[in-house]
This record gives sequence, C-alpha cells and structure tokens, in this order.
Amino acid sequence: MAETSVHEIVAELAALEDPKARAVNEKHGDDHGVNLGKLRALAKRLKTQQELAHQLWATEDTAARLLAILICRPKAFERDELDVMLRAARVPKVHDWLVNYVVKKNPHCEELRLAWFADPDPVVASAGWALTTERVSKNPEGLDLAGLLDVIAAEMKDAPDRLQWAMNHCLAQIGIEHAGHRARAIDIGERLEVLKDYPTPPNCTSPFAPIWITEMVRRQHDK
Repeated sequence: MAETSVHEIVAELAALEDPKARAVNEKHGDDHGVNLGKLRALAKRLKTQQELAHQLWATEDTAARLLAILICRPKAFERDELDVMLRAARVPKVHDWLVNYVVKKNPHCEELRLAWFADPDPVVASAGWALTTERVSKNPEGLDLAGLLDVIAAEMKDAPDRLQWAMNHCLAQIGIEHAGHRARAIDIGERLEVLKDYPTPPNCTSPFAPIWITEMVRRQHDK
C-alpha cells in the first residue's frame, strides 16, 4: 500500500511540473518545476507521514524530497540519519529546507551544528554556519562571537559560494544582534567587500554586510 502511495505521489508531482517554473528554479540550481504553493497544498492534504517521507526522500527526486521535508516528523530522525541526508542534499532548496524545517527542530541539532561547522565539504559546512547563525540570533550564550568573527575575517573572502553566503549571513547577524561586536562586523564586511555588488531588487536589503547591518539596526530603532 505504501509503495503504491509513493508511486501515486510521484506521478502527481510529475503532473504538477511546469516548464516555466523549472526554468526559474534552475537559475538557482534547483532542478524541479513544481510550484511551491502547489507543493505545500499537497503536503497539507497528506499531513504528517514519516514513512512516506522516508520513501519520497529515497526517490532522489528534488520535488519528492521537498515534499518529504514538509510531511516528515522532524524530531523522529536520528543524528546519523540526518547527517547522511544533509550530505545527499546537493540541491540548494532541498539543503535549505532540510536545515530550516527539520534539523533546527531535531534534538540532535547542536551536535550536528558542531560536526558540520568545520566539515571539509563546503556545502556541509554551510549548514553548520546556518545553524550557528540561528544560535547567534536566538541562543548566543556559550558562542565565541569574537572567534567567529576571526574565522570570517580569515576565510570568507575565498570561501566557495554557498559557504561564503552562510558565513556572510552569520557576520551580518552578529552585527545586527550584538552591539558590542557591531563595529568590527561592519569593518570586516567593508574590508572583504563580499557581495558588495550583489544585484538587489528595489525595496530589498542588500546582502552586503555593512548595508544589511545598518539597515536592520535602523529598523529596530524605529520600532
């Protein structure tokens, strides 16, 4: 019965394939053409189904893996299981959703953060940095913020894209959330010039850390 369900769901995902959506997604490295609103509607209909989530993930299809993330039970995964999944998640959207929707809610989150942070695979390391950024914002006690800034100052400039983006986000978050480190965070951003020329749409904040930090602090003061 479960196997039939997987085939039915995969067929339904295939029917939702939209060439225009795929063209947009592929520009970001995401090889699927399913509208995310329709994907979420399907997940809502299926509700939480951990076994089905496992089977959808095993198909290795990107849309199926995104759906698996939406219908799984995040706290049910073992540490090593999530480590294997993260290393297999090479598509940016799958990687981001796995970290944000599953790992952050899992009891092994901190253990995985520490394991991934210094991993030699830059995509895996980017997950460690993303989880560190979450702690910078919500639970900074015990973090060596000055040490994080040391690593960013030394390594961000030449880091591969995904890792560089995650380190830059951490840099900005330290500057936004921690006034005592703000001047140094801005100085590192100005010196390294990472994402300084990133094309930013109107009414959006630039990911260039000095601009990002200054703008978010201004908004906090205006509240």
